[in-house]
Amino acid sequence: MRLTELVVKLSVDTIAEAPKELTIAEEIGELNLLYDQGQVKEFRFPPVLEVSLIYYRSGRELFFHGRLEGLIEGRCGRCLKSYSFPLKKDFDFVLTPEPISARKGELSRDEMGLSFYAAEEINVSPFIREQVLLALPTRPLCAEGCRGLCTGCGVNLNEESCLCQTSEDDPRMAFFRTLKLDQ
Repeated sequence: MRLTELVVKLSVDTIAEAPKELTIAEEIGELNLLYDQGQVKEFRFPPVLEVSLIYYRSGRELFFHGRLEGLIEGRCGRCLKSYSFPLKKDFDFVLTPEPISARKGELSRDEMGLSFYAAEEINVSPFIREQVLLALPTRPLCAEGCRGLCTGCGVNLNEESCLCQTSEDDPRMAFFRTLKLDQ
């Protein structure tokens, strides 16, 4: 089944025990608005991300297995240079019927960390967007060996050398150099 739309809703009654497959061109461009509100702008998202989703039920629990694929733009945490990287991630999540305690605003310890559904239709788009955010690197790097920026003059050390005087001895560590260790 091929589907392209902003909101992907699945009727709970139509989810069977036999797995069904769905390919979605999920619109995630609105995640840019979320990142634009913060002070750190490490990522830019494409308008659409390719998502393959397999879903089925076992009793009242709904199981989802999927794969995200797309090209994300990151800003290196060391040199601040923009770069693109492929995002490919398999994910799984399970939805259980909303317990009565959740309606009262109190969850038991066993219910913490679970995702619930209460309506006759489930909008899977927020769960997919959550998986996109979970798949992002915690600190984007353009390359593993990125040398970053000079702390003195700010030059990109990957592209040129700086003329700053470097001190091998950090004055904050002077106390530790005076310590004698028993061997």
